[in-house]
Amino acid sequence: MPRGVPKNGFRKTKNYLAKQATVLPTQTPIAQVVEETIEQIQKKLAERFAALDTMAVATLVGQNKSLIVSGPAGLGKSYTVMLRAEEHENDGRKIAVVKGFVRPTGLYKVLFEHKEAGDVVIFDDADSVFADDIALNLLKGACDMTKKRTLSWRAETKMETDDGEQLPTQFEFNGSIIFITNVDFDYCIAKGNTRAQHFQAMISRSIYLDLMMKTTRDYLVRIEQVAPAMFAAEKVSEQDGNAILSFIRSHHNNLRELSLRMVLKLINLQHIDRANWQALARTTCFKSKVTI
Repeated sequence: MPRGVPKNGFRKTKNYLAKQATVLPTQTPIAQVVEETIEQIQKKLAERFAALDTMAVATLVGQNKSLIVSGPAGLGKSYTVMLRAEEHENDGRKIAVVKGFVRPTGLYKVLFEHKEAGDVVIFDDADSVFADDIALNLLKGACDMTKKRTLSWRAETKMETDDGEQLPTQFEFNGSIIFITNVDFDYCIAKGNTRAQHFQAMISRSIYLDLMMKTTRDYLVRIEQVAPAMFAAEKVSEQDGNAILSFIRSHHNNLRELSLRMVLKLINLQHIDRANWQALARTTCFKSKVTI
């Protein structure tokens, strides 16, 4: 798999990320309004994920300079990109994966270290960058699809490479960017979010792909599209797989989340206790009823 970047400038702070969740809306809240048929949703999602696959490969091989992928957590967007990244890293490409809290200094450093044509930086679960104007402006510069992208650091803070060499105050970035996010840029722009202008600028500079999973039915259809392959990989019988999908359909309003991660949890519970897995699921996977 592409290596991570556990260097200075990247750290994941639970309290910080929790705070940022109150600043930026992620995906549009799941709606219950039925506007599309199941067949229409199936076609829509198949087309969107096919586009994701195509554009991920194009960006990994340098045909596309910048790709932003927006979609809800746990429904396959990161998996699709990482699968292709693993394939192309075997071709000798220099690929970095950035996760978690991103400082401007760390961002500048990783972009410098992956500045050559053919290099790729994948940002996954790094939405904290939106809270820092300096980091956000660096990211916007890197995501620009113009022929020449010059990034600058004109601050007193001095930075060094891992070999101890001082980083230049500016450099030309020729690598590619894939930014995977839970934030719905279009929704934020429409609602006049405080970062709306930045999101508009990023959409203007990059290829922006919204996976268009907005409703409960979208989530359920996506799960049913992917689950059979998961069942096969985990050696789950057709009967047991159908039981899991039926459980999800019947209890989707009670489950803590509608995601492929939930499918894996239910598979695991079924392996632990095939006779009583549904009781275990109700105990461990249902939302708690909180009285205030």
